[in-house]
Amino acid sequence: MYIDGSWVEAIGGGTFAVTNPATGEEIGQMPDGGADDARSAIEAADRAFASWSRTTAHERADILHRAWQLMVDRSEDLARLMTIEQGKPLRASRAEVNYGADFLRWFAEEARRITGEWLPSARRDQRFLALKQPVGVVAAVTPWNYPISMLTRKMGPALAAGCTLVLKPAEATPLCAKAVYEVFIDAGVPAGVINMVTASDPVPIGDVFTSDPRVRKLTFTGSTAVGRLLASKAAGNLQRVSVELGGHAPFIVFPDADPVHAAKGAGALKFLNAGQACISPNRLYVHADAADAFCGTLIERVGRLQTGNGLEDGIGVGPLVNDGAVAKVENQVEDARAKGAGVPVGGHRLTDGPLGRGHFFAPTVLTEVTPEMTIYREETFGPIAPVIVYDDVDQVIDMANDTNYGLAAYVYTRDISTAMNAFEDLRFGIIGINDVNPTSASAPFGGMKDSGIGREGGQEGIGEYLEVKLGGFAI
Repeated sequence: MYIDGSWVEAIGGGTFAVTNPATGEEIGQMPDGGADDARSAIEAADRAFASWSRTTAHERADILHRAWQLMVDRSEDLARLMTIEQGKPLRASRAEVNYGADFLRWFAEEARRITGEWLPSARRDQRFLALKQPVGVVAAVTPWNYPISMLTRKMGPALAAGCTLVLKPAEATPLCAKAVYEVFIDAGVPAGVINMVTASDPVPIGDVFTSDPRVRKLTFTGSTAVGRLLASKAAGNLQRVSVELGGHAPFIVFPDADPVHAAKGAGALKFLNAGQACISPNRLYVHADAADAFCGTLIERVGRLQTGNGLEDGIGVGPLVNDGAVAKVENQVEDARAKGAGVPVGGHRLTDGPLGRGHFFAPTVLTEVTPEMTIYREETFGPIAPVIVYDDVDQVIDMANDTNYGLAAYVYTRDISTAMNAFEDLRFGIIGINDVNPTSASAPFGGMKDSGIGREGGQEGIGEYLEVKLGGFAI
């Protein structure tokens, strides 16, 4: 772990194994921290806050720029580590490292754009000045599915704003977090400003994060259930909270869209990271007039996907994170099959040869999916593409909105009016219009309803780490 500028073991002395999900092999050991380690890290961050918060925006920006350059320089090593630890194909890992580095460059620039403003008063002898200052110590909890970019998306704005932080990375991917910390250390981040506690059991760490009064902000990316729990505990301490949670994204193909083009987009997005993405499409609504062409193209392309170890050439789909994830996907497929869904491709675990040592599920297309099926209501987080055929264009938006989630949605149409109406009427935080990659470091990312609170990235991202202070001056 990294506390107060030093790499340290857990106070209790324990460790836990880190394994490769593609092979089951142990690839490392990390300290198994607990509540006392979390408190020690918070203490270090609290001590460092006084000096770090007084650094100039230019000083903080310079460090973030150096971190960005180091990340770019080490991108191949970081990508290979990610593929070994998390499982995604090497090409996808390279893309994520570059995406993660972009957050450091973006927020290095945003650090210099933190401004206040003079405000008018009704009194002649009074002036108001609104000033933005760092919120304080930040506790960050990050997920395993994007183990590098989710760190920089939180650490970049926190450091740019002048906050100090304590990170609890996902227990499945702590080696990636360690490598990212090495980047920040080599970039010149002072002791105590960034701290990291690793643990096999996140509960004691989360309890400290949400109860210690020195922590003034909690940021979390993960499941809706855990996000709700952390937010409810943080409320008792009146902590600032931003949480990016689960999704159940609709993908709507309108009758005027090119169904082949839409199917190619759906296939590329759905099976990215083996479907283990919060913005992955979970319900593919295809108009009856386009269904045959769409499904034919999707099935053909999914059938050609190669599944396996992400370090091998030609692999398009890697393993799932663990056996529990495979079981969840398998249960959703079997439930759909029992209730009448077609399974033209995939639909089973992959256990032949070396795949038997990892956590693999065949890329799958489900047809004739109906609202009674579990997969229609629950997030999948796996390589399953459920196709729902609809007839009434006037009802498809209501069908898409019929979920407690509200993170991402996708629309394919060639009509600008249809696109604009869908963009305005869909109750989701991110809408891709003929676009399967509506994300960038320069754009706000976040959801509505059960998909979260707050935004990451863009101008909005740094605001999550700033307090507004008002000064009234009598002259």
